[in-house]
Amino acid sequence: MNFKRTLAGIGLALALPFSAHAAMPGMEGAHHVGLTVPNMDDAVRFFVDVIGCEESIKLGSFKFADDWMNVHLNVNPRAEIKRFQMVRCGHGTNLEIFEYSAPNQGKTPPRNSDVGGHHLAFYVDDMDKAVAYLKSKGVRTLGAPSTFTEGPAAGLTWMYFLAPWGLQLEIVSTPKGMAYEKTARRALWDPRSPAK
Repeated sequence: MNFKRTLAGIGLALALPFSAHAAMPGMEGAHHVGLTVPNMDDAVRFFVDVIGCEESIKLGSFKFADDWMNVHLNVNPRAEIKRFQMVRCGHGTNLEIFEYSAPNQGKTPPRNSDVGGHHLAFYVDDMDKAVAYLKSKGVRTLGAPSTFTEGPAAGLTWMYFLAPWGLQLEIVSTPKGMAYEKTARRALWDPRSPAK
């Protein structure tokens, strides 16, 4: 498999025109991403003190004696949401952070290659300063920043890093935009111009 060709294909998918007819009625955009963490206080502190998000509403707990948790959330009926809280991250989507307890709860976050694997990416204006900052906070970074130099994603620099509990995160920067934008009818959403 040609890694560069595969990434170029992914980039091509990014350049496809927006299709309004495929939208769910009334869909305006992503409101939040939900994350389950091992410790609420540590996670909120990381997102606020290291990433720069803002604390928002705290939403208490959920626990039911019947099958409500399974029917509504697709978790073990005896699962309990001990606490959950929202944080706002700049001009991006909100994060809804959960602390669960549940029988047979998995404790290892999935890798990107696992089904259900995921990561959160944060836009930064200056990659070098952001990397130096993360390292100064003792955050584990994965390799050095990589830059696409060809294909639709040319101009994108990115680097992965890990939250203390293993959640995969990424910083991205496109100070001069990406190549696909020159011909795209509609560019990807960008936190630098959130209303566009």
